[in-house]
Amino acid sequence: MNTEERNLADVLHRVTPEPPRRVTVEQVAYRLVSEPRLGHQTRGREPRPRRGGLSRAFAPVLAAAAVIVIAGASAGIAVLANSHHNPPPAGGASSSSSVSSASVSSSSSPSQTPSQTQPTTPVTKIAGGPWSAELINHQTFDQFGLVSAGSSLYGYSNGSLDRIDPATGAIVATARYNPPLPNPPVIVGDTVWVVWSNSGGNVVLHGFDAQTLAPTRSILVPATGPVAGSASNVLTAGPDGHLYVAAGVTVVVENPANGQLIRRIYLTAGTANSVAVSPDGSTLYAGVTPSQGGFKVLVYDLASDNVVTSSSLPGTGSGGNLVATSGGVWGTTGSGMSEWTWFAQHGDLARAVRVGAGAGGGYTSLPSYSGGVVWVGGTHTLTCASPATGRALATATLPTSQGVAAYFGSPAVNGDHAYSVYQDNASQLSGLIRMTPPAACSGQSS
Repeated sequence: MNTEERNLADVLHRVTPEPPRRVTVEQVAYRLVSEPRLGHQTRGREPRPRRGGLSRAFAPVLAAAAVIVIAGASAGIAVLANSHHNPPPAGGASSSSSVSSASVSSSSSPSQTPSQTQPTTPVTKIAGGPWSAELINHQTFDQFGLVSAGSSLYGYSNGSLDRIDPATGAIVATARYNPPLPNPPVIVGDTVWVVWSNSGGNVVLHGFDAQTLAPTRSILVPATGPVAGSASNVLTAGPDGHLYVAAGVTVVVENPANGQLIRRIYLTAGTANSVAVSPDGSTLYAGVTPSQGGFKVLVYDLASDNVVTSSSLPGTGSGGNLVATSGGVWGTTGSGMSEWTWFAQHGDLARAVRVGAGAGGGYTSLPSYSGGVVWVGGTHTLTCASPATGRALATATLPTSQGVAAYFGSPAVNGDHAYSVYQDNASQLSGLIRMTPPAACSGQSS
């Protein structure tokens, strides 16, 4: 050990309460070039934990070491440091129709947020709640968007996409996200897909890792003509694993694995504002707003891309939030103080029937297909219904507090329980509800 090395080892020993150990110039040089600067953070990414626990007390030591490195480091030291510090290649495949976050725009890029575990919320029984309802999370979730996949629930809250542990109600991962329109997350394989933007002549989709919610891929879907100004459920997935996107006067089919456009289905009337695919992949339902106004559903045979039927919803000029099941298509109409869910067998709106009691007070009554049945919530009743016939299988009356109705929306099934978004303005309670629905809602006899 030369004089400079011995002096540096003495300084390091005085700063850290470790037993004396041999420190070479090469080791210090490598540490300087391989460690990120204190306080440095890459935009949109959480800084990684620093190995060795360097603190500000090391600043004078590092400065002194830097002098030694600059004065006496050889080319071999630089090569050693560089070989250990080259960044790994960016993950994810790329293609001509798949774009990186930066290539869309800096303002429309997903920022990676680290996975985090929320403390478990004490369980609160809901007085008069349906099916042993209990509040397991006090986070305020959006009325639309709760879905179940694998051993997790996914929802939106306070400008974020959340993965929720259904056993505890804790949020175990989150990513920054502001939904531009009502559209539940769409899970394909190990990726959660959301609509990042829907405006002008483009629809932008972003994918997130289903476990960590780290951003994985962005897909730009050019629309044919402008997208619908009032839209909902413009993104869905078919049993083939492809994404179906309402994009202007077309429905675009995308391969999420590589971002490649598979085909466009040109609509015969109006601009698409909602889309759904039957569970067997044979039928596409497209909700459209014709130029003369109103609301129609176009039914397409996906084997030929030919329209089978076209019908209008009687007595109303609005509709959307399409969900497809084995018996037909479900959707909503109305807004503000009165919104309700309908079911149209085989997509024939002329014979559409109302399901559930709907919602008022600015809340939504949306259909959700989970656990083999269709769920319809709101501010009056919670209903599970047959996906084949639309017939109610079980209905529970929702509680009121001080004359104000509580809201139960977007139920999703995970395991033996059903979960629902909850809001009670009278008692100032909100969050995630866990219920044990009756056997009729199991989907075994629907």
